[in-house]
Amino acid sequence: MASALASRIEAQRLHPAELSAADAACWRQLAAAEPAFWSPLLGPDFAQAVGQVRDDARVAIWRRDGEAIAFLPFHQRPGAFARPIGAPISDYHGLISGPNLGVSGPEAMRLSGLGAYRVTGLVDPHGLFGTPLETKESHVIALDRPAADYLEGLRADSAKKFKNWRRLDHKLEREGGEVRLAAPDRSLQTFETLLAWKRCQLQRTGGHDFLAPAWMGQLFNSLFQRQTGDFQGLMIGLYAGDRLVAGHFGVRLGSVYHPWIAAADPALAALSPGQTFIIRAIGAMDDLGLTTYDLGPGHDHYKRAFARTQVMIGGGLATARNTAGLAAHGLDQVWALAGARGQGFTSRLHRRLEVIAAAETTLIGRTKSFADAVAGHARRHQAGDETD
Repeated sequence: MASALASRIEAQRLHPAELSAADAACWRQLAAAEPAFWSPLLGPDFAQAVGQVRDDARVAIWRRDGEAIAFLPFHQRPGAFARPIGAPISDYHGLISGPNLGVSGPEAMRLSGLGAYRVTGLVDPHGLFGTPLETKESHVIALDRPAADYLEGLRADSAKKFKNWRRLDHKLEREGGEVRLAAPDRSLQTFETLLAWKRCQLQRTGGHDFLAPAWMGQLFNSLFQRQTGDFQGLMIGLYAGDRLVAGHFGVRLGSVYHPWIAAADPALAALSPGQTFIIRAIGAMDDLGLTTYDLGPGHDHYKRAFARTQVMIGGGLATARNTAGLAAHGLDQVWALAGARGQGFTSRLHRRLEVIAAAETTLIGRTKSFADAVAGHARRHQAGDETD
Protein backbone atom coordinates (compact mmCIF):
# COMPACT_ATOMS: atom_id res chain seq x y z
CA MET A 1 0.00 0.00 0.00
CA ALA A 2 2.80 2.40 0.92
CA SER A 3 4.56 1.84 -2.42
CA ALA A 4 1.31 2.51 -4.28
CA LEU A 5 0.83 5.76 -2.38
CA ALA A 6 4.46 6.71 -3.00
CA SER A 7 4.01 6.23 -6.75
CA ARG A 8 1.29 8.89 -6.69
CA ILE A 9 3.34 11.46 -4.74
CA GLU A 10 5.26 14.20 -6.50
CA ALA A 11 7.69 16.56 -4.81
CA GLN A 12 8.91 20.05 -5.57
CA ARG A 13 11.32 22.48 -3.92
CA LEU A 14 10.97 26.22 -3.90
CA HIS A 15 12.14 29.28 -2.01
CA PRO A 16 9.76 30.33 0.80
CA ALA A 17 9.05 33.57 -1.07
CA GLU A 18 7.52 31.48 -3.85
CA LEU A 19 5.07 29.74 -1.53
CA SER A 20 1.53 30.33 -2.74
CA ALA A 21 -1.21 31.58 -0.45
CA ALA A 22 -3.07 28.30 -0.97
CA ASP A 23 -0.05 26.20 0.01
CA ALA A 24 0.65 28.39 3.05
CA ALA A 25 -2.97 27.95 4.15
CA CYS A 26 -2.72 24.17 3.69
CA TRP A 27 0.49 24.13 5.74
CA ARG A 28 -1.21 26.05 8.56
CA GLN A 29 -4.15 23.64 8.50
CA LEU A 30 -1.86 20.60 8.77
CA ALA A 31 0.03 22.19 11.69
CA ALA A 32 -3.18 23.23 13.47
CA ALA A 33 -4.57 19.69 13.20
CA GLU A 34 -1.64 18.15 15.12
CA PRO A 35 -0.97 19.35 18.71
CA ALA A 36 2.73 18.50 18.39
CA PHE A 37 3.11 21.15 15.66
CA TRP A 38 2.09 24.05 17.93
CA SER A 39 5.38 25.97 17.73
CA PRO A 40 5.69 29.23 15.72
CA LEU A 41 8.88 27.71 14.27
CA LEU A 42 6.96 24.95 12.48
CA GLY A 43 4.71 27.13 10.33
CA PRO A 44 5.11 28.93 7.00
CA ASP A 45 5.48 32.39 8.58
CA PHE A 46 8.82 31.55 10.18
CA ALA A 47 10.07 29.90 6.98
CA GLN A 48 9.13 32.99 4.97
CA ALA A 49 10.80 35.30 7.52
CA VAL A 50 14.03 33.31 7.23
CA GLY A 51 13.65 33.26 3.45
CA GLN A 52 13.80 37.06 3.42
CA VAL A 53 17.42 36.91 4.68
CA ARG A 54 18.71 33.57 3.36
CA ASP A 55 18.97 32.70 -0.34
CA ASP A 56 19.48 29.02 0.49
CA ALA A 57 16.11 28.72 2.26
CA ARG A 58 13.85 26.11 0.67
CA VAL A 59 10.52 24.42 1.22
CA ALA A 60 9.93 20.88 -0.03
CA ILE A 61 6.29 20.26 -0.86
CA TRP A 62 4.85 16.82 -1.50
CA ARG A 63 1.63 16.53 -3.48
CA ARG A 64 -0.72 13.66 -4.13
CA ASP A 65 -2.96 14.10 -7.15
CA GLY A 66 -1.96 17.76 -7.17
CA GLU A 67 -2.97 18.38 -3.56
CA ALA A 68 -0.29 19.46 -1.05
CA ILE A 69 0.05 16.85 1.71
CA ALA A 70 3.38 17.64 3.42
CA PHE A 71 5.91 20.44 3.91
CA LEU A 72 9.55 20.52 5.01
CA PRO A 73 11.34 23.90 5.31
CA PHE A 74 15.14 23.67 5.25
CA HIS A 75 18.42 25.22 4.16
CA GLN A 76 19.86 23.68 1.00
CA ARG A 77 23.52 22.95 1.57
CA PRO A 78 26.01 21.36 -0.86
CA GLY A 79 25.71 17.67 -1.62
CA ALA A 80 21.90 17.46 -1.25
CA PHE A 81 22.38 18.12 2.46
CA ALA A 82 19.60 19.89 4.39
CA ARG A 83 19.65 21.78 7.67
CA PRO A 84 16.52 22.93 9.52
CA ILE A 85 15.17 26.30 8.48
CA GLY A 86 16.67 29.00 10.68
CA ALA A 87 19.33 26.74 12.19
CA PRO A 88 20.88 27.13 14.71
CA ILE A 89 17.86 28.88 16.29
CA SER A 90 15.44 26.25 14.93
CA ASP A 91 14.71 24.66 18.28
CA TYR A 92 11.88 22.67 16.64
CA HIS A 93 11.67 21.36 13.10
CA GLY A 94 10.20 18.49 11.16
CA LEU A 95 8.14 17.28 8.24
CA ILE A 96 4.66 18.76 8.59
CA SER A 97 2.03 16.29 7.42
CA GLY A 98 -1.08 14.42 8.43
CA PRO A 99 -0.90 10.96 10.03
CA ASN A 100 -1.31 9.06 6.73
CA LEU A 101 1.42 10.42 4.49
CA GLY A 102 2.03 6.99 3.00
CA VAL A 103 5.85 7.24 2.84
CA SER A 104 8.60 7.42 5.42
CA GLY A 105 10.64 10.53 6.06
CA PRO A 106 13.74 9.18 4.26
CA GLU A 107 11.62 8.10 1.29
CA ALA A 108 10.00 11.54 1.14
CA MET A 109 13.49 13.03 1.18
CA ARG A 110 14.55 10.82 -1.73
CA LEU A 111 11.49 11.86 -3.74
CA SER A 112 12.45 15.51 -3.25
CA GLY A 113 16.11 15.00 -4.14
CA LEU A 114 17.49 15.34 -0.62
CA GLY A 115 20.17 13.00 0.67
CA ALA A 116 20.58 13.94 4.33
CA TYR A 117 18.79 16.05 6.91
CA ARG A 118 20.58 17.04 10.12
CA VAL A 119 18.12 17.40 13.00
CA THR A 120 18.63 18.70 16.52
CA GLY A 121 15.05 19.36 17.65
CA LEU A 122 12.97 16.96 15.55
CA VAL A 123 9.21 16.97 16.11
CA ASP A 124 7.91 13.75 14.58
CA PRO A 125 4.48 12.79 15.98
CA HIS A 126 3.78 10.38 13.12
CA GLY A 127 7.08 8.51 13.44
CA LEU A 128 8.17 9.24 9.87
CA PHE A 129 11.86 9.15 10.76
CA GLY A 130 11.80 6.20 13.15
CA THR A 131 13.57 6.26 16.51
CA PRO A 132 15.97 9.22 16.77
CA LEU A 133 19.60 8.63 17.70
CA GLU A 134 19.35 11.19 20.49
CA THR A 135 16.49 12.62 22.52
CA LYS A 136 16.23 15.55 24.89
CA GLU A 137 13.59 17.42 26.83
CA SER A 138 12.16 20.79 25.96
CA HIS A 139 10.50 22.78 28.73
CA VAL A 140 7.12 24.43 28.29
CA ILE A 141 4.99 26.60 30.54
CA ALA A 142 1.50 25.54 29.45
CA LEU A 143 -1.40 27.25 31.20
CA ASP A 144 -4.48 25.14 31.81
CA ARG A 145 -5.69 27.63 34.41
CA PRO A 146 -5.26 31.38 35.14
CA ALA A 147 -1.63 32.47 35.45
CA ALA A 148 -2.07 33.32 39.14
CA ASP A 149 -3.22 29.76 39.81
CA TYR A 150 -0.25 28.35 37.88
CA LEU A 151 2.09 30.40 40.07
CA GLU A 152 0.28 29.15 43.16
CA GLY A 153 0.90 25.61 41.92
CA LEU A 154 4.62 26.35 41.65
CA ARG A 155 4.59 27.71 45.18
CA ALA A 156 2.80 24.62 46.48
CA ASP A 157 5.24 22.28 44.72
CA SER A 158 8.42 24.14 45.71
CA ALA A 159 7.67 26.37 48.68
CA LYS A 160 11.34 26.87 49.55
CA LYS A 161 12.34 27.84 46.01
CA PHE A 162 9.35 30.11 45.62
CA LYS A 163 10.15 31.86 48.90
CA ASN A 164 13.69 32.48 47.67
CA TRP A 165 12.39 33.87 44.36
CA ARG A 166 10.18 36.30 46.25
CA ARG A 167 13.11 37.30 48.47
CA LEU A 168 15.24 38.08 45.41
CA ASP A 169 12.41 40.05 43.85
CA HIS A 170 12.08 42.20 46.99
CA LYS A 171 15.83 42.68 47.27
CA LEU A 172 16.05 43.78 43.65
CA GLU A 173 13.32 46.34 44.34
CA ARG A 174 15.03 47.64 47.47
CA GLU A 175 18.37 48.07 45.73
CA GLY A 176 17.25 49.14 42.25
CA GLY A 177 13.85 50.77 42.58
CA GLU A 178 10.34 49.70 41.68
CA VAL A 179 10.39 46.42 39.76
CA ARG A 180 8.08 46.41 36.76
CA LEU A 181 7.51 44.30 33.67
CA ALA A 182 7.06 45.83 30.22
CA ALA A 183 5.02 43.33 28.22
CA PRO A 184 5.20 43.82 25.35
CA ASP A 185 8.33 45.96 25.38
CA ARG A 186 8.90 47.85 22.12
CA SER A 187 12.03 49.75 23.13
CA LEU A 188 14.75 49.52 20.48
CA GLN A 189 17.36 50.31 23.13
CA THR A 190 16.19 47.36 25.24
CA PHE A 191 16.28 45.10 22.17
CA GLU A 192 19.85 46.09 21.39
CA THR A 193 20.90 45.72 25.03
CA LEU A 194 19.48 42.19 25.30
CA LEU A 195 21.36 41.12 22.17
CA ALA A 196 24.58 42.68 23.49
CA TRP A 197 24.20 40.89 26.85
CA LYS A 198 23.59 37.61 25.04
CA ARG A 199 26.71 38.01 22.90
CA CYS A 200 28.78 38.78 26.01
CA GLN A 201 27.34 35.68 27.68
CA LEU A 202 28.30 33.50 24.71
CA GLN A 203 31.81 34.90 24.74
CA ARG A 204 32.09 34.38 28.49
CA THR A 205 30.88 30.77 28.37
CA GLY A 206 32.77 29.77 25.23
CA GLY A 207 29.66 29.33 23.06
CA HIS A 208 29.60 30.24 19.39
CA ASP A 209 28.32 33.77 18.76
CA PHE A 210 25.37 32.79 16.58
CA LEU A 211 24.24 36.44 16.57
CA ALA A 212 27.34 37.59 14.67
CA PRO A 213 26.36 36.56 11.10
CA ALA A 214 24.67 39.36 9.15
CA TRP A 215 21.62 37.26 8.26
CA MET A 216 20.85 36.61 11.91
CA GLY A 217 20.88 40.31 12.75
CA GLN A 218 18.63 41.01 9.77
CA LEU A 219 16.19 38.28 10.83
CA PHE A 220 15.97 39.44 14.44
CA ASN A 221 15.54 43.06 13.42
CA SER A 222 12.77 42.20 10.96
CA LEU A 223 10.96 40.15 13.61
CA PHE A 224 11.36 42.89 16.21
CA GLN A 225 9.71 45.31 13.82
CA ARG A 226 6.88 42.87 13.09
CA GLN A 227 4.51 43.83 15.88
CA THR A 228 1.09 43.10 14.41
CA GLY A 229 -0.69 40.00 13.14
CA ASP A 230 -0.90 36.44 14.38
CA PHE A 231 2.84 35.85 13.84
CA GLN A 232 5.03 38.59 15.28
CA GLY A 233 8.10 39.38 17.32
CA LEU A 234 7.62 39.72 21.05
CA MET A 235 9.99 41.20 23.62
CA ILE A 236 9.38 41.38 27.36
CA GLY A 237 11.59 43.50 29.60
CA LEU A 238 12.06 43.64 33.37
CA TYR A 239 13.12 46.93 34.93
CA ALA A 240 14.19 48.06 38.39
CA GLY A 241 13.43 51.74 38.40
CA ASP A 242 14.55 52.93 34.95
CA ARG A 243 17.23 50.25 34.66
CA LEU A 244 16.75 47.23 32.42
CA VAL A 245 17.71 44.12 34.39
CA ALA A 246 16.48 41.17 32.27
CA GLY A 247 14.38 40.26 29.27
CA HIS A 248 13.32 37.80 26.60
CA PHE A 249 12.97 38.22 22.85
CA GLY A 250 11.46 35.81 20.34
CA VAL A 251 8.38 35.15 18.24
CA ARG A 252 4.77 34.38 18.98
CA LEU A 253 2.09 32.69 16.94
CA GLY A 254 -1.28 33.45 18.43
CA SER A 255 -1.18 32.34 22.05
CA VAL A 256 2.20 30.55 21.79
CA TYR A 257 5.46 32.36 22.59
CA HIS A 258 8.94 31.06 21.78
CA PRO A 259 11.79 33.30 22.99
CA TRP A 260 15.34 32.77 21.72
CA ILE A 261 17.13 35.50 23.65
CA ALA A 262 17.07 35.24 27.43
CA ALA A 263 19.51 37.71 28.96
CA ALA A 264 20.09 39.59 32.19
CA ASP A 265 22.39 42.32 33.40
CA PRO A 266 25.61 40.48 34.35
CA ALA A 267 26.35 43.13 36.98
CA LEU A 268 23.27 41.96 38.90
CA ALA A 269 23.99 38.24 38.77
CA ALA A 270 23.95 37.97 42.58
CA LEU A 271 20.29 39.03 42.56
CA SER A 272 19.28 36.46 39.92
CA PRO A 273 17.12 38.87 37.90
CA GLY A 274 16.41 36.09 35.39
CA GLN A 275 14.41 34.21 38.00
CA THR A 276 12.47 37.31 38.99
CA PHE A 277 11.79 37.87 35.31
CA ILE A 278 10.31 34.38 34.75
CA ILE A 279 7.96 34.65 37.71
CA ARG A 280 6.69 38.03 36.58
CA ALA A 281 6.46 36.96 32.94
CA ILE A 282 4.29 33.99 33.88
CA GLY A 283 2.04 36.36 35.79
CA ALA A 284 1.67 38.53 32.66
CA MET A 285 0.67 35.68 30.32
CA ASP A 286 -3.08 36.23 30.70
CA ASP A 287 -2.82 39.92 29.79
CA LEU A 288 -0.60 39.08 26.82
CA GLY A 289 -3.07 36.48 25.56
CA LEU A 290 -0.51 33.67 25.96
CA THR A 291 -1.34 30.12 26.96
CA THR A 292 2.08 28.67 26.12
CA TYR A 293 5.49 30.09 27.07
CA ASP A 294 8.08 27.83 25.49
CA LEU A 295 11.40 27.88 27.33
CA GLY A 296 12.89 25.37 24.87
CA PRO A 297 15.59 22.72 25.43
CA GLY A 298 18.73 22.99 27.53
CA HIS A 299 19.50 24.30 31.03
CA ASP A 300 17.19 21.65 32.47
CA HIS A 301 18.06 22.38 36.10
CA TYR A 302 16.90 26.00 35.69
CA LYS A 303 13.88 25.64 33.40
CA ARG A 304 12.31 22.60 35.05
CA ALA A 305 11.56 24.68 38.15
CA PHE A 306 9.16 26.87 36.13
CA ALA A 307 7.93 24.57 33.36
CA ARG A 308 5.58 21.80 34.44
CA THR A 309 5.37 20.36 30.91
CA GLN A 310 8.20 18.60 29.11
CA VAL A 311 8.16 17.43 25.48
CA MET A 312 10.68 15.12 23.86
CA ILE A 313 12.53 16.14 20.68
CA GLY A 314 14.99 14.16 18.62
CA GLY A 315 18.43 14.60 17.14
CA GLY A 316 20.60 12.85 14.60
CA LEU A 317 21.01 12.50 10.86
CA ALA A 318 18.19 11.31 8.62
CA THR A 319 19.43 9.91 5.32
CA ALA A 320 17.73 8.84 2.11
CA ARG A 321 18.58 5.75 0.11
CA ASN A 322 20.57 7.54 -2.55
CA THR A 323 24.21 8.37 -3.22
CA ALA A 324 24.17 11.61 -1.23
CA GLY A 325 22.49 9.89 1.70
CA LEU A 326 25.02 7.06 1.78
CA ALA A 327 27.92 9.53 1.71
CA ALA A 328 26.48 11.59 4.56
CA HIS A 329 25.76 8.45 6.59
CA GLY A 330 29.37 7.31 6.15
CA LEU A 331 30.76 10.60 7.41
CA ASP A 332 28.36 10.54 10.34
CA GLN A 333 29.58 7.08 11.27
CA VAL A 334 33.17 8.30 11.28
CA TRP A 335 32.19 11.00 13.79
CA ALA A 336 30.31 8.41 15.85
CA LEU A 337 33.34 6.13 16.00
CA ALA A 338 35.43 9.11 17.12
CA GLY A 339 33.05 9.65 20.06
CA ALA A 340 30.66 12.32 18.75
CA ARG A 341 27.68 10.63 20.39
CA GLY A 342 29.19 10.49 23.84
CA GLN A 343 29.73 13.16 26.46
CA GLY A 344 33.41 13.89 26.00
CA PHE A 345 35.62 16.33 24.14
CA THR A 346 34.82 15.01 20.64
CA SER A 347 31.08 15.22 21.25
CA ARG A 348 31.27 18.82 22.45
CA LEU A 349 33.53 19.80 19.58
CA HIS A 350 31.19 18.14 17.06
CA ARG A 351 28.17 20.02 18.45
CA ARG A 352 30.07 23.30 18.29
CA LEU A 353 31.12 22.67 14.69
CA GLU A 354 27.52 21.86 13.74
CA VAL A 355 26.33 25.18 15.18
CA ILE A 356 29.03 27.00 13.23
CA ALA A 357 28.16 25.19 10.01
CA ALA A 358 24.52 26.19 10.46
CA ALA A 359 25.09 29.82 11.45
CA GLU A 360 28.00 30.87 9.27
CA THR A 361 27.20 31.22 5.57
CA THR A 362 30.57 32.56 4.35
CA LEU A 363 33.82 30.65 3.93
CA ILE A 364 35.70 33.29 5.92
CA GLY A 365 33.21 33.12 8.77
CA ARG A 366 33.28 29.33 8.91
CA THR A 367 37.05 29.07 8.68
CA LYS A 368 37.65 31.57 11.47
CA SER A 369 34.93 30.07 13.67
CA PHE A 370 36.18 26.51 13.11
CA ALA A 371 39.73 27.53 14.04
CA ASP A 372 38.52 29.37 17.16
CA ALA A 373 36.37 26.39 18.18
CA VAL A 374 39.16 23.84 17.82
CA ALA A 375 41.66 26.06 19.65
CA GLY A 376 39.19 26.93 22.40
CA HIS A 377 38.11 23.35 23.00
CA ALA A 378 41.72 22.18 22.98
CA ARG A 379 42.62 24.78 25.62
CA ARG A 380 39.70 23.82 27.85
CA HIS A 381 40.40 20.12 27.37
CA GLN A 382 44.05 20.62 28.28
CA ALA A 383 43.04 22.60 31.35
CA GLY A 384 40.61 19.86 32.40
CA ASP A 385 37.49 22.00 31.86
CA GLU A 386 34.74 19.68 30.66
CA THR A 387 32.06 22.33 30.24
CA ASP A 388 30.76 23.58 26.90
